[in-house]
Amino acid sequence: MNNIKNYVQENKERFLNELIELLKIPSVSADSAYAHDVIATANAVKESLEKAGCNLVEICETPGYPIVYGEHIIDKNLPTVLVYGHYDVQPPDPIELWTSPPFEPVIKTTEIHPEGAIFARGACDDKGQMYMHVKAFEYMIASNNLPCNVKFMIEGEEEVGSKSLSWFVTQNQEKLANDVILISDTGMISNQQPSITTGLRGLSYVEVEVTGPNRDLHSGLYGGAVANPINVLTKMIASLHDENNHITIPGFYDNVEELTAAERAEMAKAPFVLDNYKKALDIADVYGETGYVTNERNSIRPTLDVNGIWGGYTGEGAKTVIASKAFAKISMRLVPNQDWEEITELFSKHFVSIAPKTVKVKVTPHHGGQGYVTPIDSIGYKAANKAYTETFGVPAIPVRSGGSIPIVALFEKELKSKTILMGFGLDSDAIHSPNEHFGIFNYLKGIETIPLFYKYFVEMNK
Repeated sequence: MNNIKNYVQENKERFLNELIELLKIPSVSADSAYAHDVIATANAVKESLEKAGCNLVEICETPGYPIVYGEHIIDKNLPTVLVYGHYDVQPPDPIELWTSPPFEPVIKTTEIHPEGAIFARGACDDKGQMYMHVKAFEYMIASNNLPCNVKFMIEGEEEVGSKSLSWFVTQNQEKLANDVILISDTGMISNQQPSITTGLRGLSYVEVEVTGPNRDLHSGLYGGAVANPINVLTKMIASLHDENNHITIPGFYDNVEELTAAERAEMAKAPFVLDNYKKALDIADVYGETGYVTNERNSIRPTLDVNGIWGGYTGEGAKTVIASKAFAKISMRLVPNQDWEEITELFSKHFVSIAPKTVKVKVTPHHGGQGYVTPIDSIGYKAANKAYTETFGVPAIPVRSGGSIPIVALFEKELKSKTILMGFGLDSDAIHSPNEHFGIFNYLKGIETIPLFYKYFVEMNK
């Protein structure tokens, strides 16, 4: 343990500088204007894996952005760890809310991160957490402490649904064969209390379009006589929840997993202070489904949220029009046993059925994925917990996350192996938001902890 701590301290500045250079590249997969930068990031990841010591690294072309594959095979009789991460990032909008440019990384101290945190898009999600694995691997190679085989699969489309990854996995099952999959794209409770994510919600993401008249109309001449698509859309969206914030789509809850009172009691053991939660978000009160507390609403219950809504005139000044069309993007976070394709179909049928005759409605599915639960009695979980316990001084707590990593369920289906979610980010790191950041403590602690997972995973498999 002292060896890895010494190695991290000796190379701390280099580790930070390398990550900062990676964060400077705006690898936004959702916007084709950044296509060149996404490719450049893939090449940078390839170079980093080569320098770290992989004996094979390649850029694998896909129908979309490439996947960076690397491996270091010691002995085919030894266990194999497959590391997954992604090099693409969310769009930085709204730019004006960033306190520093999103692709000009800076280190700032905060109340939670007195040692400093790197502020940049992708700092935590997922470049920083992905790069921890590269540096942990570098240490194991440099110190001759790699106890098993390792494979890396780093993709460039996670933030837009991982369509090419699904294609790649089904095409390369033998190439990707492994004994456990290791991912750091989640978080932990705090810098004092580590946790391991044991459950992820699924996702159904759709776009809706409501069309009224065949052109934009003068709101004085036609107002009150012709349905306004924006007004109609907002009423339709409002009807998707009842007075208890329960989703009103018929059949939506048919397959929802209901946790027992004992399981909910275990979840409640995780440290959580409601007043701190509200203060951090600058809100007067929390919101959600009646009958559940905050940490249940955002993890074990399904949700439906509008992610964007637009239509009509939104420029400077006034323009009195009734828009011809109105649009919204809607995401539904799902829990285990809810099939995302079935939920997408239920939503589509319901949304069309509640539209008045005065408008036409179109629902376009974008992407989705299944929820996932990993058992806490597996060797992978026990190895991760032992690693966290050694570096943090306390055992990790199992938690379920409200987020989605749709490919985790795909991995289990196609590669027949379990995934261990060893996250080192914090809820306060503002992923997907302006001023995303990743604590230097968290980054370096991840590099310290990951080699111990390898050590204990191999020992427990003997």
